Amino acid sequence: MMSARHFLSLMDCTPQELANLIRRGIELKDLRNRGALFEPLKNRVLGMIFEKASTRTRLSFEAGMIQLGGQAIFLSPRDSQLNRGEPISDTAIVMSRMLDAVMIRTFAHNTLMTFAENSQIPIINGLSDDLHPCQVLADMQTFFEHRGSIQGKTVAWVGDGNNMCNTYIEAARQFDFQLRIACPQGFEPKPEFVAIAPDHVEIVRDPREAVAGAHLVSTDVWTSMGQETEAEDRLALFKPYQVTGELLDLAAGDVLFMHCLPAHRGEEISLDLLDDPRSVVWDQAENRLHAQKALLEFLIEPAYHHA
Repeated sequence: MMSARHFLSLMDCTPQELANLIRRGIELKDLRNRGALFEPLKNRVLGMIFEKASTRTRLSFEAGMIQLGGQAIFLSPRDSQLNRGEPISDTAIVMSRMLDAVMIRTFAHNTLMTFAENSQIPIINGLSDDLHPCQVLADMQTFFEHRGSIQGKTVAWVGDGNNMCNTYIEAARQFDFQLRIACPQGFEPKPEFVAIAPDHVEIVRDPREAVAGAHLVSTDVWTSMGQETEAEDRLALFKPYQVTGELLDLAAGDVLFMHCLPAHRGEEISLDLLDDPRSVVWDQAENRLHAQKALLEFLIEPAYHHA
């Protein structure tokens, strides 16, 4: 059996493979919209481990597997031996003997790494504290559908240098765009991510400077899961980083606004921003389904062609 391909980060694929995934996501979206039955993953089973709550990740992976003819099994920490002390490596070995792929939504990125090291089947990062590659894949598909290639364009990230911001840095390198990050002092993305794309990334303090002339503006909640105790301090610090219609007016005339959701209206975005004609957040959310179906097909199918 071939060694499995994993998708823990956008760096696990070549730029060409990522471009192919986006094209494939658009094709699969078209098939679904036409009501065509397409089931390449019949009898394949995806295990889904959720250590963090989820709406879009759960729906998109579970519905995606069903639409591709397969099945998905949902495991919360309460439903497995993981939080009763069974080592991650043991769990990974067992799961990889029974399933065709595993998607994990977790805290420490290291959990994913350990899983992948002990797995004979593809492991997919459904979100970790470091990265959220499935979301940014959907974001890139959404940009492509609305505006064509993102290569050479300018993207602004406004707010916390969190896992989404880190993933946008990887995307800047893989899709070859310029990324300007506006964040408060002390909330920068991790230096090891900035280091992979020095020619593509600039960190500024002023959101207006980041957004000036940008073709895509993206943000996320100011307080991520696991940071609830910091919420009040963050609110005060991040206030100047709210994305509003006025801020978008400084961007390119054809700017798109994205948010990975859930959104806190009145915090990181103004109350009405999701209804702004420049916002494509609902397309972006839907595209989680299509981009991930392309990813599942890419990772799971070849194993059976070569087995």
